[in-house]
Amino acid sequence: MRQKFYITTPIYYVNDNPHIGHAYTTLACDVLARFKRLDDHEVLFLTGTDEHGQKVQMAAKRAGISPKDFTDKVSKNFEYLAKKMGFSHDCFIRTTEARHYESCQKIWRRLMDRGNITLSSYSGWYSVRDEAFFAENELVNGVAPTGAPVEWVEEPSYFFNLSKWQQPLLDFYKAHPDFVAPESRFNEIKRFVEGGLNDLSISRTTFDWGVPVPNDQEHVMYVWLDALTNYITATNWNNKEQNQFDKWWPADLHMVGKDILRFHAVYWPAFLMAAELPLPKRVFAHGWWTNEGQKISKSLGNVINPIALIEEYGLDQIRYFMMREVPFGRDGDFSKTALINRINSDLANDLGNLAQRVLSIIFKNLDSKIPSIPEDLQKEDHFLLNKLKELPNNVRVLINEQSFHEALRIIWHVIAEANKYIDKQAPWSLKKTDFNRMSEVLGVLVEVLRGVCLILQPFMPDASEKLLDQIKVSPEERLFSSLTDINSLSGRIIEKPEGVFPRYLKSEDA
Repeated sequence: MRQKFYITTPIYYVNDNPHIGHAYTTLACDVLARFKRLDDHEVLFLTGTDEHGQKVQMAAKRAGISPKDFTDKVSKNFEYLAKKMGFSHDCFIRTTEARHYESCQKIWRRLMDRGNITLSSYSGWYSVRDEAFFAENELVNGVAPTGAPVEWVEEPSYFFNLSKWQQPLLDFYKAHPDFVAPESRFNEIKRFVEGGLNDLSISRTTFDWGVPVPNDQEHVMYVWLDALTNYITATNWNNKEQNQFDKWWPADLHMVGKDILRFHAVYWPAFLMAAELPLPKRVFAHGWWTNEGQKISKSLGNVINPIALIEEYGLDQIRYFMMREVPFGRDGDFSKTALINRINSDLANDLGNLAQRVLSIIFKNLDSKIPSIPEDLQKEDHFLLNKLKELPNNVRVLINEQSFHEALRIIWHVIAEANKYIDKQAPWSLKKTDFNRMSEVLGVLVEVLRGVCLILQPFMPDASEKLLDQIKVSPEERLFSSLTDINSLSGRIIEKPEGVFPRYLKSEDA
């Protein structure tokens, strides 16, 4: 039986247009989802939009349209980004869907029936931007820790007894040391919970754009209880005919930005514990991008549009750069210079030039026929092929740790070894002195290209497809199970090779 793998992005808040942060999170999930499918897993990959709350209602009012019309418009921008980035999600969820309303109300009832919700009144500091409440001691110079302004709110409210779940959460963290990654973020979460938890206001009456509280239409649900429940909604757990909750839940991985880790690693597990539902297996909190060393903000006018980047530099080039440039989990800087260097050095020179050299020699000197790998390998052949043989399992481990940058680094190490090998063996010279050895060398190199391109598919699907097409790997031979099929390409006829990674030339260089 195939293993199941359920991965989620956060659902993106529709009070603004998508930016590089949204693209980054979803790209990481896309790479992992593609990898798992190629590794013979059945995958559910979820993304979508969070469409309720005061911020949305206010944004819609400023735009002079209804909240629903506003969310319909902005949600399409996120769907368009997903299409342009080539994301392979299985489900795009919107929290304005009827099934989501039903799911939220179902979890509310479970919490209420188990004595975890009480009606009282709330007074305290609330940040509209963060959709979060803050205690007095959490404010920094009169604003939220995020820098967002806060307002004093007094209103009737339902409360979730979060304080009751402090020790169960700490016990769970101890029993599941890999629940949150990176480790530094997990330490922050544990310190927060150890500091004490206050009961959480989970309804509002000062606005009405949200999921109504069951049996009390004066209240709408706290936007984070609503939003987090989407991960379960996607399993159709409230639909008797289409319910796949037992198949997919718990989620294997929630991928989030570090700014919303608390909601996913504290509130969400507590809600689930209280509702007597299984907890997700892992939450990964990645870092933020800066732009040329500056914090990205609308006020500075330096928000990075991922679609514009794709149009200028190419899709797979952007996918590669975002996964390679920064250790995943840390903050990193977006630099056009660094991007161009990656395109020209890693893609055009290292991989692109290797493929072009190998395939051109085969096309010109071997009647376009891919040669076989010799039975009696030389020391240098063994060394390179062993590097390739070790690669799939090593990459698999790193992918499961969400260490995407490191996975690409070791793939490129094999590519570097292949370039050293071709330079040392010099098949362009061997064709005059030892034709058979030239053929053997090229057979080894084609096998390396095949293996590397198969493993690179999750990162650069279009470029990998083009290269695999050129060496005549059929679509049914592109699963990772085919990696062990040594010499499977022997005798296949290639066509004149075409470059896949053009060098990026500035206008003054052209």
